[in-house]
Amino acid sequence: MSSLKPLQIDIVSDVVCPWCYIGKRRIENALALAPDVPVEIHWRPFFLNSWVRAEGIGRDEYLTAKFGSVEAYKGIAGRVVAAAGEEGLLYRPDLVKRQPNTIDCHRLIHWADAEGKSAAMKQRLMELYFRDGGDLTDTRCWCRRRPIAGSTPATLRKRLSTDEDVELISAQAQDAADKGISGVPTFVFAQKYAVSGAQPADQLARAIRQVSAEVNAQAAE
Repeated sequence: MSSLKPLQIDIVSDVVCPWCYIGKRRIENALALAPDVPVEIHWRPFFLNSWVRAEGIGRDEYLTAKFGSVEAYKGIAGRVVAAAGEEGLLYRPDLVKRQPNTIDCHRLIHWADAEGKSAAMKQRLMELYFRDGGDLTDTRCWCRRRPIAGSTPATLRKRLSTDEDVELISAQAQDAADKGISGVPTFVFAQKYAVSGAQPADQLARAIRQVSAEVNAQAAE
């Protein structure tokens, strides 16, 4: 067992951010490049589109509001699709028909964390959205199977119908904004050093090793 102090990595991201989808895979690959460094991963919420209504909006309406037109996004999407493919991920923007407000997604990730399954939940939601074009505003979309052990679709829908942890998630997202995080993904190492963007795995692995060494050197003083 490693005697090193675990490195805390806070990952601020949103489930509908394509670069966060790519960044998740890259940080996973980075961890595989530094298997001897113990880490504690915490997924932190971010609202990429806080202005989207609770019930979501049509994808075309969203793309027009954010990029000027549906056509304007196509060139951008092509580059992101290619980048995702290089990481072994599938992004099908043509399948996405509805843009969700993601606070409920962040609540699901938070609840899954109690069972150590926040990363799996985040991956599931991202795949539903980017790979399958799923409507994340429709609970039937992600409740076909039990996304959290011990929970049923009915119990999850009941929890989501309440305000449980809405204030908590909103406060966490606001805290990230107050700390100057405006773009995602952002990787925060040891609550001190922030790396913004879906950086290559080797660069993230280098940061993991450097900050871990610093943290453990300070702990040994």
